[in-house]
Amino acid sequence: MFGEVEGTGFEVIDPRFAGCFAGHARVERLWTGARWLEGPTWFGPGRYLVVSDIPNNRMLRWDETNGVVSEFRKPSNNSNGNTVDGQGRLLTCEHLTRRVTRTEFGGSVTVIADQFDGKRFNSPNDLVVKSDGSIWFTDPTYGIMSDYEGERQDEEIGGCHVYRVDAGTGSVTKVADDFVKPNGIAFSPDESLLYIADTGASHMPGGPRHIRRFAVSDQGGLSGGEVFAECSNGLFDGFRVDRDGRLWTSAGDGVHCFEPDGTLIGKIRIPESVANVTFGGPRRNRLFICGTTSLYSAYLTING
Repeated sequence: MFGEVEGTGFEVIDPRFAGCFAGHARVERLWTGARWLEGPTWFGPGRYLVVSDIPNNRMLRWDETNGVVSEFRKPSNNSNGNTVDGQGRLLTCEHLTRRVTRTEFGGSVTVIADQFDGKRFNSPNDLVVKSDGSIWFTDPTYGIMSDYEGERQDEEIGGCHVYRVDAGTGSVTKVADDFVKPNGIAFSPDESLLYIADTGASHMPGGPRHIRRFAVSDQGGLSGGEVFAECSNGLFDGFRVDRDGRLWTSAGDGVHCFEPDGTLIGKIRIPESVANVTFGGPRRNRLFICGTTSLYSAYLTING
């Protein structure tokens, strides 16, 4: 059940990808038993990974020290994307409650954002924290379209947008409003660029299935927004960027790796659709991969 499984492996498309992993490297399946895994987040001091199992309304904890998976939180308000802020606190996008929250060190939950201009968000999906403490998140409608990943509810806000929460004031600003279904989000290593996925093709025939790239101003504004990469299999969902600026993104056939210039250089094959990834381990050289039902990992020769 666990360990190396059929259908996994590394596919080199460009020679540059061969330098990202050791020749004997393998993909491991660490656990299986989910309905739709998402939001992997690494907690270094505790050596554990937190992931969301959205339809099962729970968050799980995988322990690196013994490989045990346990319930981290249930119910989880159909949590989706997670990340860690600069102080090591868990930030979470919740579909059911249509909000972004922070889990304090003592376990209490603080609401970071749940509305804009007096209207509730759709269902916050994924988020990232900038070094200035600001929180950036996407807000498609996946959690209110049915009772599978949340609860069928009416849309109030009039579109699927991207938002920024100011670290000092807590004020919420809309930073992008030309997406069909904004999804995964991540900064470049120097934070001068912001990458955002659009998975509009999930519910719109011929809709977008790409990642866009924006320039980030010192004041927190965005400009540009050109298409960085088109997905050749399934949809790009969640992704992360390594220290050298390569983008590692989920796709229908596994993980696709892109150079900063947008060149697809390789894939990590997974035998089910992938929703999200994150770097972890003591040296951030282990890529954790959320397949539909299972958690996978692969050691790399680069660092997240």
